[in-house]
Amino acid sequence: MIGRHDQSRLSPVEPPALVGSLLGKQIVHACKALIVVLILPAAALAQSSIDQARAIAGNPPSTSQRSILADLPRPTGKATALFDGRSLTGWQPWLGYADPAVTYRANPAEKPIGTRRTLSGDFAVRQMDGAPAIWIKGQTWGSLVQLADLRDDHLRLQYKWGAKTWPPRVGQPPNNGLLYHTHGAPGEVFGTWQPSVEFEIMKGSTGMAVTVGASVRARTTVAFDPSLIAPHLWFRVGGRQIDMVNGTATWNVEAATDAERPIGQWNMLDLYVLGDRAIHVVNGVPVAEVRDLATIAPDGTRQPLTHGHIQLQSEGAETWFRAITVEPIRTLPRVVVAR
Repeated sequence: MIGRHDQSRLSPVEPPALVGSLLGKQIVHACKALIVVLILPAAALAQSSIDQARAIAGNPPSTSQRSILADLPRPTGKATALFDGRSLTGWQPWLGYADPAVTYRANPAEKPIGTRRTLSGDFAVRQMDGAPAIWIKGQTWGSLVQLADLRDDHLRLQYKWGAKTWPPRVGQPPNNGLLYHTHGAPGEVFGTWQPSVEFEIMKGSTGMAVTVGASVRARTTVAFDPSLIAPHLWFRVGGRQIDMVNGTATWNVEAATDAERPIGQWNMLDLYVLGDRAIHVVNGVPVAEVRDLATIAPDGTRQPLTHGHIQLQSEGAETWFRAITVEPIRTLPRVVVAR
């Protein structure tokens, strides 16, 4: 398994121009994917990014942490199925560029595919393990957007990896994502996604929190771990508070633990959202908590982000989704450290 400690994994950030101001002339990681431009030796980069992470989060904690959920909320209404098991009714597909390798270029000459072609070869309902599931091919990057405007809810879904991975991510961990509080225009982010908060689905890093789009913000608490790839931060109850900003040294926060099952098995994701707060749970294990979700308005003010659509990403790996339901809640569970 290639996971969170694999130093060859690339980091998903905004275009190189945004990164350069923070990392200097060292290395540019293009979002989850593509091109690594080496300007200084790798050792110099590692030292610089590690020093930066230590300054943000402090020295590594001396003890590990295992968290559990407490005070699970009771639903205040009936569960609603977002996938009817027969069709993609209620879902809107969108595709980015025909060649995913151009996705993170500042001004790619190509235009996104959008909905200009028949997309049944990219997203479909098929049988898997004796039951219907949403199949996402993953070869062309984009997303399947649920049209319901969701807020204050407990979202559940199951996913498992398919057999295929596609360039430019061949040989890298299979990658996808559950994007929530989605807003804005289709393709607004890199011609491929809409602004949102991401519940990462990546082998070794499922549950990682990412802000998708330059104007999206989220706060969380973190610890520093030099064995992680940059930005060397992961979620920790009681850790230092940070504001997550894409294109900076706090562009993502790694999941507290790798709770994903082996490839070939189904995984259960629970996403609890209440207002501008959210909790990411993987196979019953809370792995991240974010709050103060917001967008930055044109005048620079911070506007709470409390609702939106979800997106199931297509990002280089064949993926199956099923049993997608949502039910209303009025409270969030608590993430507590197990004793």
